[in-house]
Amino acid sequence: MAQPDYNGPDSSSGAGERVTVAVYAPDPILHVGVVHQLRQRPEIELVDAADGPRVSLVAVDSVDDETAALLYRLRHDSSTRTGLVVGTFESGDALQRVIECGVTAVLRRSEADQDRLLRLVLAIANGEGVLPGDLLAKLLDHVGSLQRSTLDPHAVSLSTLTSREADMLRLVSEGLDTAEIARKTSYSERTVKNVLHEIITRLHLRNRTHAVGYALRNGLI
Repeated sequence: MAQPDYNGPDSSSGAGERVTVAVYAPDPILHVGVVHQLRQRPEIELVDAADGPRVSLVAVDSVDDETAALLYRLRHDSSTRTGLVVGTFESGDALQRVIECGVTAVLRRSEADQDRLLRLVLAIANGEGVLPGDLLAKLLDHVGSLQRSTLDPHAVSLSTLTSREADMLRLVSEGLDTAEIARKTSYSERTVKNVLHEIITRLHLRNRTHAVGYALRNGLI
């Protein structure tokens, strides 16, 4: 994980109290890009982690074990608040994992222009939560699914599958392969594979054919 970058001596421009920010990113290009965007804003002062930043901004493609470990570590630092710029969430479980790490502000990497990054940082500094509506819906759906499983692990309802999962299973039932489903839904082949794997794993099924049969028998597609 790349270490935070900081402004040089010319970073003292701007009026009023600036928000101190440390940027973490495993990808050097991503790290440089985020730092470059924030460095141009007079409201922001980029600092090193050792300087006690008010905001810690973690930028990643996806949430892996290394990212989760960093987020947990930052959660226990009472001097900083943490935000996340992320490429994709592979599942609702990954999103829940981030929230459990104390992250309450999330921005998609594809939407992380200078203005949105600034709004994210200022919201984090003010203790506000920021979560795109579709991610909030995904989180609520995931939590609701976990609660239903806890109450009755064998219960089946229409909400067992998300709309994206149901759409992909319908396409599987029509005989489409991974590449065809990706083109049809505008998702990457990797995302299609991950979504279908998530369904099979969560419902304790054997393969895609078993998943389609299960969904059809229970009126899920």
